Amino acid sequence: MFRRIALTGALLVIAFLAGVAVFLTAKGVPAFGAEAGEQLYGKDSLVGLVGPLLFGTVLASVIAMVVVAPLAIGLALVISHYAPRRLARPVGFLVDLLAAVPSVIVGLWGIEVLAPRVAPLLESLDRLPFLEGPVPSSGRTLLTAALVLALMALPIVTAIMREVFAQTPRAHEEAALALGATRWEMVRMAVLPYGRSGIVAALMLGLGRALGETMAVAMVLGATGAKLSADLIAADGANTIAAFIANNYANASGVKTNVLVFAGLALFVLTFAVNYLGRWVASRGRVAV
Repeated sequence: MFRRIALTGALLVIAFLAGVAVFLTAKGVPAFGAEAGEQLYGKDSLVGLVGPLLFGTVLASVIAMVVVAPLAIGLALVISHYAPRRLARPVGFLVDLLAAVPSVIVGLWGIEVLAPRVAPLLESLDRLPFLEGPVPSSGRTLLTAALVLALMALPIVTAIMREVFAQTPRAHEEAALALGATRWEMVRMAVLPYGRSGIVAALMLGLGRALGETMAVAMVLGATGAKLSADLIAADGANTIAAFIANNYANASGVKTNVLVFAGLALFVLTFAVNYLGRWVASRGRVAV
């Protein structure tokens, strides 16, 4: 009975996923007939609209993972190997609870707390490449949105890494300590090599989480257009697909709706590919071990 229930649940998930893919494809294909200008939100072609949005989506998500990686590794190591058990367990619970915070709340935090505080810092960085500005006084830029994405991806990445590090064979750790290694040397020589594939898989899954985030990014960026720009602190910099759809779908009609659905299809394919790659890396790591 359990096997049949599990199989039915798995088939339902596949059916729902296939249904989403069919819907997006059926509604997105008519977008190829959209005319340049109004129907394509001021762009000359469909690729000219979706391409910059894909670039902004990937750019913000990658920056978020660059911020998340050291924080998640450090938190996971503290919880699994450094902190006493009476302290590690509450810290682990607190990190996991971050995943339960609604994206709207995180978006409000990004607008009201984070953005005003990072604005002065962004102004001091406008001499660096990809940070040319001008910086808006509100601080609501793509870099701010990337920091919000980092906060939202941190719990899932930390949770996966924590479990991976905790599975390191005890014999490996004790052997390193018996040979005179310090705690950090033991972690560097035994724990991190063992969990290398898990670290990569966790970051890939966190990247998939960041790619699909909608409300928090839409609230931080506001009604920004589709612009191909690597400037992270400009007021009219790049935008993400999810935020662009959220800000424009309510007023869309006709072919413009198909254009937004096609952008959603591009995001669906990208997110599916990233998550599949993360699962593949994780499965290869388990086989290798």
